[in-house]
Amino acid sequence: MTTNAPESSLPVLEARQVSKTYQMGAITVHALRQVDFQVERGEFVAVMGPSGSGKSTLLYMLGGLDRPTGGEVVLDGHPLSRLNDDQVTLLRRRRVGFIFQFFNLVPTLTAEENVALPLLIDGQDLRKHRERVTRLLELVGLADRRDHKPDQLSGGQQQRVAIARALVMDPAILLADEPTGNLDSKAGTEILNLMRRSCDELGQTIVMVTHDPKAASYADRVVFLRDGRIVDQLHGEAARDTRLILRRFAALEEGHVPG
Repeated sequence: MTTNAPESSLPVLEARQVSKTYQMGAITVHALRQVDFQVERGEFVAVMGPSGSGKSTLLYMLGGLDRPTGGEVVLDGHPLSRLNDDQVTLLRRRRVGFIFQFFNLVPTLTAEENVALPLLIDGQDLRKHRERVTRLLELVGLADRRDHKPDQLSGGQQQRVAIARALVMDPAILLADEPTGNLDSKAGTEILNLMRRSCDELGQTIVMVTHDPKAASYADRVVFLRDGRIVDQLHGEAARDTRLILRRFAALEEGHVPG
């Protein structure tokens, strides 16, 4: 993408008429149908929808984990269709942080080593980034647990390690797939507060898939999907109203799509 606009004025992510179909024998499944979607820098967006609505598929497209059948994804100014698999892998490694429901920590590594792992995979000298790793462990409140392995940490602490790991490469965007889905309510609230702080204090951009209206209420914008299409959105104060989010989500589950 060629543009003279300053980087700060460009969306971090764009989905342009993105579609995804899967062939299952004689049946064609339309997971996404011509989705248009933008995420601005520093924005926290929650994506909600009934099971099978295309939420996770959209997240995989946005992060370059899968390629769309049609349309274009532009990640940090790079149209992914113009990149080969190795180039997409490098861009994803350096510009996208992923947070999943299951923490995916390496069980034999300490918290500090798990946070530093993306730097090691990228071939960087860990000695030059020790201060950054320490700052991130402090940010997530685990400086005193840096030498603990995952089985010595609670679920909430493991997810905080995963967040620090996702931030260590200074990504353009964090993509989170049900980040509180495997946590109790107290730990989940701590993780959501941490994600909100990363937006407010670090200017981090986040897209989070969730089925939880409370989790969605931490975002600046809530996007609702049904049958592979964006059918509704809430912004500003409306996006922070848990009861309103719940009503919109329940209506979609019942098959009521805004006109």
